[in-house]
Amino acid sequence: MRDALRVRWLGRVRYRDAHALQRALWSHGDADYLLLLEHPHVYTLGVRAKLEHVLVAPADVGAELVKTDRGGDVTYHGPGQLVGYPIVSVPGGKDATPNYVHTVEQLVIDTLADVGLPGATRKGDYPGVWVGDRKICAIGVRISKGRSMHGFALNVDPDMTMFEHIVPCGIREYGVTSIAREGVDVSVRDVVDAVARRAAALWGAGVERQDVAWTEPARREPVKLLGRLAQAGVDVDQTLAVDERKPEWLRVKADMGPEYRRLKKTMRSLDLVTVCEEAGCPNIFDCWNDGTATFMINGERCTRACGFCLVDTRHPQPLDALEPEHVADAVEQLRLSHAVVTAVARDDLPDGGAAAFAEVIRAIRRRTPSTTVEVLIPDCKGDVDALATIFDARPDVLNHNLETVARLQRAVRPSASYARSLSVLARSKDAGLLTKSGLIVGMGESTDEVLAAMADLRAVGVDILTVGQYLRPTAAHLPVVRWWTPEEFDALRAAGAAMGFAHVEASPLTRSSYHARQATEAATSTSSAVAN
Repeated sequence: MRDALRVRWLGRVRYRDAHALQRALWSHGDADYLLLLEHPHVYTLGVRAKLEHVLVAPADVGAELVKTDRGGDVTYHGPGQLVGYPIVSVPGGKDATPNYVHTVEQLVIDTLADVGLPGATRKGDYPGVWVGDRKICAIGVRISKGRSMHGFALNVDPDMTMFEHIVPCGIREYGVTSIAREGVDVSVRDVVDAVARRAAALWGAGVERQDVAWTEPARREPVKLLGRLAQAGVDVDQTLAVDERKPEWLRVKADMGPEYRRLKKTMRSLDLVTVCEEAGCPNIFDCWNDGTATFMINGERCTRACGFCLVDTRHPQPLDALEPEHVADAVEQLRLSHAVVTAVARDDLPDGGAAAFAEVIRAIRRRTPSTTVEVLIPDCKGDVDALATIFDARPDVLNHNLETVARLQRAVRPSASYARSLSVLARSKDAGLLTKSGLIVGMGESTDEVLAAMADLRAVGVDILTVGQYLRPTAAHLPVVRWWTPEEFDALRAAGAAMGFAHVEASPLTRSSYHARQATEAATSTSSAVAN
């Protein structure tokens, strides 16, 4: 029996991030997905593309040029064009690829009829969908090991002048059109809905769908925190007051024991910053008395302003060249068997602060080679070279937090992206690293949305998952919508185990680094047992 097709509307996603996400979904699981999105302006070259079919320097018209592993020649992707990437199981046989291409073509033909443009057809030996002699949808696919990648690009209402800078699909004799140019007024959102309905009948027993929040038309004034929550469908009138009394299970007793005081003294003597203090973590007494802490590098000022985070967002200061050695010194003095290193986002730096992570990893290994090193990294804007700098330093655990469900991403962390975070984790796993991510709940998400986010994390190969309750730092931060109960966290832990995570840490007070050493040991032993 088929499972429901997982349909994800991801908004605007860079081509390289979408490709990394596709590869991970293709590599690490057998769940069927349909990714629906728009790309920023980009020209892509298939495996048989001729470079002379690119008629201008792409940068001159504000576009990227990317070589990719799909079939076909050169094509354009950009805003106003709906791109669909089915990652689905494909029946075998000698005609598997042409049969699958015809299936995708028929999906688009039926969708066009649904939105008011009947009469679209195939055209002889030319793949794609046509309206008369005008191509309205390009199709380029790759099938390997019985699974598909890439898909279709349907012109809803893109900037049609961008096609004038290439020979689209290598076909000179025919033109290109769009739904809008054919006189049909329909939104990308309406087309997404139509595609999802048709795709469910083809590839799933129904649809399990998650959308990032659909953006509203530009406003003169910035949309504030509560406005973004409301746009994402959260009833902001039902949120909890900032002074709402916490349930018993969220109350933490301060315990400034000798180990806590020793660790704090060491941090101060080396002028180090911990996320435990900067983010107001409720587990600081538990962890510090256990002799563990999470070092925060690259300064204490973040270039982003996530709605849940207490970290300082003033203009960042220059990096401290001695910081890597100071962190390594603290790890040695504290005799840590497992060190966790995180950082503020540094979008002001060309590499997003990646080099500092690599330097800290190397410094710790020089001082205490037996210490395992876990890094909790920002997304570095998805920059492939920056991420490779961290991956090449071979941390024992690579952690990057998804934080929340697809629908709430823009409200919770407006400078980040659901798809980009999944692509960072996908690249980490592809680099052969033990990979970890985390979610915080209580900001308006449903249980089904949390389970879907967990499924997405597992589908890209994440090994370790943390899930904890959101606690509002101040009245200036996102409100708490509800308290999740310990029993609900127990259910999430069980669901995560059933999905195949090597370790799930889920409780009201769980944070990214909570029980990090124990989680790594458990995941490592689980992975070793599976390998054997």
